[in-house]
Amino acid sequence: MGAPDRRYPIGSRPARPVGTAPMMRVRSASDPAPGRLENEDLVFRIGPLVGLLDGATVPEGFDTGCVHGPAWYVRHLAARIGLAVAARPAATLMSSLAAAILAVRADHGGECDLDHPGTPSSTVCLLREGGDQVDYLVLCDSPLVLDTGDRIDVVSDDRLDAALADLRRTAAALPDGDVDAATRFRRAVTVQRTRMNRTHGYWAAASDPDAAYHAVTGTLPLRGPGALRRAALLSDGASCAVEQFGLFDWAGLLDVTAGEGPEGLIDRVRAAERDHPDRLRRRKRTDDASVVLCEFVPAG
Repeated sequence: MGAPDRRYPIGSRPARPVGTAPMMRVRSASDPAPGRLENEDLVFRIGPLVGLLDGATVPEGFDTGCVHGPAWYVRHLAARIGLAVAARPAATLMSSLAAAILAVRADHGGECDLDHPGTPSSTVCLLREGGDQVDYLVLCDSPLVLDTGDRIDVVSDDRLDAALADLRRTAAALPDGDVDAATRFRRAVTVQRTRMNRTHGYWAAASDPDAAYHAVTGTLPLRGPGALRRAALLSDGASCAVEQFGLFDWAGLLDVTAGEGPEGLIDRVRAAERDHPDRLRRRKRTDDASVVLCEFVPAG
């Protein structure tokens, strides 16, 4: 017999009527990149809502127009998302995220240039349990892996990857001349910033609430055909287990996370970062890594 669920004191778990949708069991882990003191990822659960945010690291030497950093931004955004969902439980995740982004603008307190292209930003991955169904939202590159028993689906927003690939093609077409790698990187980051929250670029949570309405969203049942059994919310520091290192496929990622816990998946990533740095597609050798595993177990 497994360990008791510690979300409620023993004997006080709220009862559900027989035949209702399964209960959501949540496990999570978040680990800063080795050598980094501050974690710019954040995982959270507020009632029926679980979320994962991955703040965009500011490259050294770049201005943001803001006195706050990515870690501050993700903490405030998570709190504001929770308040927005609690205030309007029937609202869409898109509208709740838009309200949260707008509220964080006020949290800056007028100290910051929120129109600066480097203003703090974050990915968003949300899953909300709601009776017989779950709603989800994905914005930027924090994927959601869904297991419905007979198939595995990955909900991803690949517009950032497309924008970065375009930048790499443009950079490769330029003559090297006397331009060193650091200068080329600075130019690429500068151009990338101009493409955030633009129609032909990519979208992320930053200071423009309209970004929320460009998220990838959907709904899945919790009962009957196609019912959701498991879901994993991942920052790219964890999804690289599949996407860069090829340690296993998405089904294998779910199995490892369920069997070894979210911490086990992150441990596997850290080992791969040490052993196979050549397989990384990002500039950083290590990154913050976060995992949320949601399992839907029979009520009762």
